[in-house]
Amino acid sequence: MTFTGHSPGSPAYRRLIVGLFFAGIATFAQLYSPQAVLPQLSSDLGITPATAALAVSAATLGLAAAVIPWSMVADRIGRVPAMGTGILAATVLGLVAPLSTGMEMLLALRLLEGIALGAVPAVALAYLSEEVSARHAAAAAGSYIAGTTVGGLLGRVVSGLAGEQWGWRAGIWVVAGVCAMAAALFLWLTPKARGFVPGRLREGATSGMLARLVSPMRSAPQLALYAQGFLLMGAFVAVYNYLGFHLIDAPFSLPSWLVTLLFLAYLAGTVSSPTAGALASRFGRYPVLLCSIAVMGIGAFAMLSQAALPVVLGLLLFTGGFFGAHAVASGWAPAAATPDSRAQASSLYYFGYYAGSSLFGWALGIVFGRADWAWFVGAIITMCAVSAALAARALRSSPTGRI
Repeated sequence: MTFTGHSPGSPAYRRLIVGLFFAGIATFAQLYSPQAVLPQLSSDLGITPATAALAVSAATLGLAAAVIPWSMVADRIGRVPAMGTGILAATVLGLVAPLSTGMEMLLALRLLEGIALGAVPAVALAYLSEEVSARHAAAAAGSYIAGTTVGGLLGRVVSGLAGEQWGWRAGIWVVAGVCAMAAALFLWLTPKARGFVPGRLREGATSGMLARLVSPMRSAPQLALYAQGFLLMGAFVAVYNYLGFHLIDAPFSLPSWLVTLLFLAYLAGTVSSPTAGALASRFGRYPVLLCSIAVMGIGAFAMLSQAALPVVLGLLLFTGGFFGAHAVASGWAPAAATPDSRAQASSLYYFGYYAGSSLFGWALGIVFGRADWAWFVGAIITMCAVSAALAARALRSSPTGRI
């Protein structure tokens, strides 16, 4: 009997979703754990905010460079073995990174950690598209993205609170220990792939790995989806990199521990990701994507306020809108690809996603440092507007946008 994918309610489906939930924690908690301690890192090493932010950008740069090679590895050895190898290697590097004796060593280890972490985002959604029935793929992708938000939140809050007490090194180290436990749960829970067929054996497969990589880049809708990840993730990481610096200065003058708790806004993404996935299954991906981007823009505008409460509310909207858009776009890329290039389509989306994180996570720090917060927020809103315009041009008539 031909395998058509696990359906909600089945034991394998639950294990798959929960297993990937822990993969999201193991990946995204350690990826972003330095973000909450950037002010301490900047003060301790006597470096600028933009330089301190390289601790985040180094890892996301490594991840961006690695997602395409990881997709190729996964086509040969399988989705679950590739993710497991990457998570285990990243966990070891994450435990070593806090022992760095200087910024150069920290950046080198963070780069290697990002390369290892690339296995999960490169492969997870392709794995979902092969293991979950097509009718429920969008909702399953939303559930996976929700797990990544918990990982990102956990990494930031735990490192921030521990860093406030014992320093930035301890903050990153505690998170690495949590990720080690999450990695073990992922390896234990995730079911063996049943829908995976090695690339060389797929019926109708293109002639080679390079052809499977080039094929999605010839598609205007695919390129528009990659642009969503590049622009929206760049805007998102930049806000979370520099909002803490903004709020500890006048007129807010908030204490560091309270600024750390603002990362709880990530819970908005935990709610919006599965919600956006469910709405996309019902109403179509395209309208949900545009609405999510609009919510991001409104939230960014609210953060121009000189009062703390509107800034917090704006951050909630911005975060919820981002994860809604990401849940839709990241699941759309492999769904719109040909069967033999799904892993490559997903990895190209994440290449753009983390390239945007690395570039704008650093470059918008220069805007923040040399101009002011209003110019910074203006750049964020412009990026949202460009992203929406590209989606409207290339994705409106996409057949998979109506599924």
